[in-house]
Amino acid sequence: MKLICGQKKLANAINNAQKAINNRTTIELLRGILFSTKEDMLTVTGYDNELCIETKIDASVSKAGKIVVNSKLVGDIIRKLPDSMVSIEVDEDYNMFISCLNSRYKIKGINAEEFPVVADLETEKMIKFNQAEMRHMIRQTVFATANEPVNPILAGELIEVSEGHINMAAVDGYRLAVRKSILEDSSSDDISVIVPGTTLNHLNSLLSDDGDFYMGVDPKNIVFVLGNTKITARLMDGNFTKYDSLLPKEYMSKVLVNTRNLRESVERAALLFSSEKNNIIKVSVSSGMMVITANNENGNAYEEINIELEGEDLEIAFNSRYFLDGIKNIDSEFIEIELGGPVNPCIIKPVDGVEYIYLILPVRVSN
Repeated sequence: MKLICGQKKLANAINNAQKAINNRTTIELLRGILFSTKEDMLTVTGYDNELCIETKIDASVSKAGKIVVNSKLVGDIIRKLPDSMVSIEVDEDYNMFISCLNSRYKIKGINAEEFPVVADLETEKMIKFNQAEMRHMIRQTVFATANEPVNPILAGELIEVSEGHINMAAVDGYRLAVRKSILEDSSSDDISVIVPGTTLNHLNSLLSDDGDFYMGVDPKNIVFVLGNTKITARLMDGNFTKYDSLLPKEYMSKVLVNTRNLRESVERAALLFSSEKNNIIKVSVSSGMMVITANNENGNAYEEINIELEGEDLEIAFNSRYFLDGIKNIDSEFIEIELGGPVNPCIIKPVDGVEYIYLILPVRVSN
């Protein structure tokens, strides 16, 4: 293999591929990145048996070929090179020679013949969607997926497409985040799949605030295409929680509050907590006022916030981090909080028209 390409584009392609590398794997081949050429194109691929990320960049290819090289080593070298043209050549012993201006490197590679081949997804139709909107949808939901749950499905997120709408939902047993949006193409086929939360985090890191991307599924995989980068990931098998049934139909009290004021008050109160344990805040609402209190061995906190209250006075307690997660992912100036009682689920949602619902379970505390 012999080629010349730009350092910036190559570094970006390697950075994308590295997101798919599982550094804990004992398989040397999967700790590497695949370089392969076809005509005047270099494809850089990372794969971990569940997720594949490949990026194609323009290159002047004088000899076709492919090789696998250590992900971290080649990435560190390419990123440190000057912003100029990079020459890459591979010999018969799988040595990769890299040169750029006054820099020369030789690194040992691996025969790429046994590198897993990810087949192109066979999907009848790709769904077009706005990148910026998907970034918002992922940001407002993926944090509610569970880490290492007893039920593996809780580590995934539901994506539904139906009747010109797309819904995304994540639940971890303590909270639920649901975000809905409208598709430009209302003729899209119905979809209901569960995607690993880690896959969506990787997708989110590649999305920009401009342009569109494409999404397609087959019975086992999902693919996202963003310009010259393609992400292919395994879908999760199982039944997702029927989240609509978790949403309360009525409330005892409804609070209208300034989002920033509430977020900053909770953040200050949470400064008392040095760990995830015993990080409980108590919330008391009465006419025109919300009081947030917290206390532990480090001291106590008291915060007052002006509110508008509809319904009854109420006292309730929450895990401060879970409560903050919902608030800080809402961009609306004001939010509504619907409270069904001290032991019933709480609903938090924006008032700016964005279809977003965050449900959180309260914490039972003694008086």
